[in-house]
Amino acid sequence: MIIILFVLVCFLASVAGCICGIGGGIIIKPVLDSLGVYPAATISFISSCIVLSMTCYTVVNATLSGESMIRKGISTFLGLGAALGGVLGKVLFDFIQSASPNANMVGAVQSALLFVVMLGTLTYMLYSAKISNHSVTKRRTCVLIGFGLGLLSSFLGIGGGPINLVVLSFFFSMNTKEAAQNSLFIILLSQCTSLILTLATGTVPEFPVLPFTLMVTAGIMGGVAGRRINKHLDGVAVGKLLNGLIIIIMLVCAYNFWRYCQ
Repeated sequence: MIIILFVLVCFLASVAGCICGIGGGIIIKPVLDSLGVYPAATISFISSCIVLSMTCYTVVNATLSGESMIRKGISTFLGLGAALGGVLGKVLFDFIQSASPNANMVGAVQSALLFVVMLGTLTYMLYSAKISNHSVTKRRTCVLIGFGLGLLSSFLGIGGGPINLVVLSFFFSMNTKEAAQNSLFIILLSQCTSLILTLATGTVPEFPVLPFTLMVTAGIMGGVAGRRINKHLDGVAVGKLLNGLIIIIMLVCAYNFWRYCQ
C-alpha cells in the first residue's frame, strides 16, 4: 500500500513539476520526508533520480518537436554554473550528514532552509508586478547565478523548484511558461552532474530497488502527462497552480521540521 502511495506522489508531483517548471523534487522530497519511511539521504537520492528522468524526457521531447523555448545562450551558462554549484551542494550535504551524530539533523536543516526559500519565493510571486525585472546577458554573471541555484537545489535534493522561476523572471525577464522550460533545462544539467558525482564518489545510499524503479517510471509518466496539460494552460493558470503548491510545500516543511526535532 505504501508503495502505491509513493508512486502516486511521484506521478502527481512530476505532472505539476513539468507544468510549472519546478522539476517535481520540490514536492517529492518534503512529502516523502513527512512519511518517515526512508532516511533523508535515501529520499534525496531517489528524488534527484526522479527529477533527472522527468526533465530529460521533457527537454528532449520539446527540442525534437520544435516546441522548445529554451534560451540556450543564457540557460547553457546558467546550467554550467548550476552543475558546478551542484557539486559543492552535494559535498556540503555529505559533510553535514557524516559530521552530524543525529541522522535527523540533516532532515531538519533541509526542511527549515526549504521553508525559508519557499517563503521568499511566494513573497516575490505575490508582488512580482511591482518589482522591476532585468535582462542579464553577461556569461560570467549567468554562471554565478546558476552556481547559486545549483548549490541550493543540490543540497536540498529538490532539483530546482520555484526559486529557478523567480531567478529567471527577475534577472532575465522571462514569462511564466518560458521560465518553466528554461528551468527544466537548468535542472537537467545540475542533476546530471550531481548523479555523476554521487556515483563517482561511491556515496549512493541504500535504496529499495522495486519502489525506486516504480517511482522513476511514475516520474517519467508524470512528465508525459504534464507536458500535454501544459499546452492547454496559460501563464496565469500556471502561476496560480505554482502559488498553491508553494503554500502546500511550506506547510509540509513546517511539519517535517517539527517531526525531525522530536
